[in-house]
Amino acid sequence: MTVTSPGRMPALYIGHGAPPLLDDPVWSGQLAAWAADLPRPKAILIVSAHWESAPVMLSASGVPLIYDFGGFAPKYYNEKYSPPDASALAQRIAAMMPADEPVHQHPSRGLDHGAWVPLKIMYPDADIPVLQMSLPTQDPVRLLRLGERLRPLRDEGVLIIGSGFLTHGLPFLTDWRIDAAVPGWSSDFDAWAGEALARGDVDALASYTSQAPGMPYAHPTVEHYTPLFVTLGAASDPEQPGRQVIDGFWMGLSKRSLQVA
Repeated sequence: MTVTSPGRMPALYIGHGAPPLLDDPVWSGQLAAWAADLPRPKAILIVSAHWESAPVMLSASGVPLIYDFGGFAPKYYNEKYSPPDASALAQRIAAMMPADEPVHQHPSRGLDHGAWVPLKIMYPDADIPVLQMSLPTQDPVRLLRLGERLRPLRDEGVLIIGSGFLTHGLPFLTDWRIDAAVPGWSSDFDAWAGEALARGDVDALASYTSQAPGMPYAHPTVEHYTPLFVTLGAASDPEQPGRQVIDGFWMGLSKRSLQVA
């Protein structure tokens, strides 16, 4: 495994769950322990499955959260998370991107639940600037390149997070309990991805539509899987296996999560 150089933050791919994750002592405990084991970031850049927009867009600071979900208990629509201003990070990203990858600041876009739900657990004091970046494409090669462009931020104390869910076949779930039985398509895809991650096999991971078992049920749409490639692109060496920090299932979906050096 590649050793992170002194002062360099790792990059993460996490499953972000739905708002009831906030009340799950097992998974929330895993996320909290993971964050406690990391160096303290100076800022956080998170790419969530729930903001697909091209060209690249950046969130605004000091605006309300986005409650982009339905059918949950009313209390989840009253959750708050107000991190410090991240405009300096936004300016830094805009300056470092090439002319063919323009960056636009969205004047009113707040953090969506793919960002604020896990961060509320991992950094509950909301005392670290957080910037959300849109997912501008589903092409693994382009996302790897985007992650590579963002890689220097890690040497500046920025924690880069791709936030999704390693399986996300919501239309095919029939049991919505947290401890629901795991569908075969979910366990098959999870095992395949876990083995490919353990090998550092980026080519196989990028060829998931033709190689991965469980498709298309594991990802009828792929936006929860593809943030992984931003994380891998931001790695010091994308083909060096990272550390799979969390595994297991939640509502039958894979919560496997990765840390790369």
